[in-house]
Amino acid sequence: MDHDELAHWSKRAADWARDYHAGLRDRPVRPDLAPGDFRKLIDAPVPEQPEAIETIFDDFARLVPDAMTHWQHPRFFAYFPANAAPVSMLAEQLANAMASQAMLWQTAPAANEMEALVVDWMRDALGLPADFTGTIHDSATTATFSAVTTMREKASEFQGIGEGLSGAPTLRIYASAQTHSSVDKAVRLSGIGQNNLVKVAGKPDDPRYSMDPAALDAAIRADLDAGLKPAGVVLATGGTAIGACDDITACIDVARAHGLPTHVDAAWAGSAMICPEFRDLWAGVEKADSVVFNPHKWLGAQFDCSIQFLRDPGPQIQAMGLRPDYLQTPGADEIVNYNEWTLPLGRRFRALKIWFLLRSEGLTGLRSRIRNHVAWANEARDAIAALDGFEIVTEPILSLFSFAYRDDATTARLLDAVNRDGRIYLTQTTHAGRYVIRMQVGQFDVTREDVMMVPDVLNEIAGSLP
Repeated sequence: MDHDELAHWSKRAADWARDYHAGLRDRPVRPDLAPGDFRKLIDAPVPEQPEAIETIFDDFARLVPDAMTHWQHPRFFAYFPANAAPVSMLAEQLANAMASQAMLWQTAPAANEMEALVVDWMRDALGLPADFTGTIHDSATTATFSAVTTMREKASEFQGIGEGLSGAPTLRIYASAQTHSSVDKAVRLSGIGQNNLVKVAGKPDDPRYSMDPAALDAAIRADLDAGLKPAGVVLATGGTAIGACDDITACIDVARAHGLPTHVDAAWAGSAMICPEFRDLWAGVEKADSVVFNPHKWLGAQFDCSIQFLRDPGPQIQAMGLRPDYLQTPGADEIVNYNEWTLPLGRRFRALKIWFLLRSEGLTGLRSRIRNHVAWANEARDAIAALDGFEIVTEPILSLFSFAYRDDATTARLLDAVNRDGRIYLTQTTHAGRYVIRMQVGQFDVTREDVMMVPDVLNEIAGSLP
């Protein structure tokens, strides 16, 4: 394929994308496939000779969509969304066409400086203090890994990057039981060790399921008495299972009293903070050392796109950065090179889709979407609560809540039947020892009618269970 052919097929692809999105409501959200089914359809030896692009494109259109879970489906209520506003898709096409490697300022000046701008835009949109700066990662997992590695190095006076951890004091990281598994992964891969992640008990009867600040203080003191070395605290705003939100102010006060840095994981809920009325969920966040949220989850920036805000980037650059001779920018020793702020050297031009998105939608448009999603989730909660045999287990936090149907086994059978039916897609979690179904509203093109289909489908399928 040459560039003239690319122009033709790009138009074909754009037409296909338009039709795909227009027809999503007619597709099941999730395919009813068994592992290996799709591989049987495409299995073949590696091609020795070139094939016509017409054949390849036709095979894609015929085979692939029906074997995909449709994350842009308006009735995708599972996990958290991975939204892709049309304008974000356009920006990705342009970034892909330039195919830049934005590891250094000199390798992509516009990407570098636009990243600084859109991080500032998002900081201001979320109401964070002006002294925060930051960078764009692929996902919150990488941002949290970077934050935990920085905690490790600060606790070891930056000796770990040179000497390793052998013979060093045993470090401890503290988090609530509601934090995402990416925290566990960061503690494992940073060399701190899974057994040194302390999951702190929650406040009794707290409607937001916060970590208990008193229990955090007690855990830190117990580790100090045992000769262990506390290194940092990871807090959650909008935990994945049920939307739990830690008491940021009280927990950071405890961390500061012990001289510990803090990282706030607001990967999903952070987007809602463009609406001032929701900011009480992370009151005190301005005291954090690091905050992460994913514009690709709820704002419409196409996956992948995660922003980490940092009060002082210096420690993270010291922990993560490496500048060999071939990565120098001659005559500009103090220039910002974002690869030094995170794990990968190679970096995509992710700022472009945020720049397009914010200019095209405006904060007004994005706020309206999020407010609708929260309101519709509460309507769905009330409708489900009114159904015979259904119980709301955790109340809505923003647009996420959970419910059960009769007992654990019946709830599991209901969820399987609902997802096989295909009209809506929901996922499960466990809470207080119970198997529950979680529902979140957040897909970019969802309507109130899509949301209110959920109680109708639940009622219909529950009534048909044996």
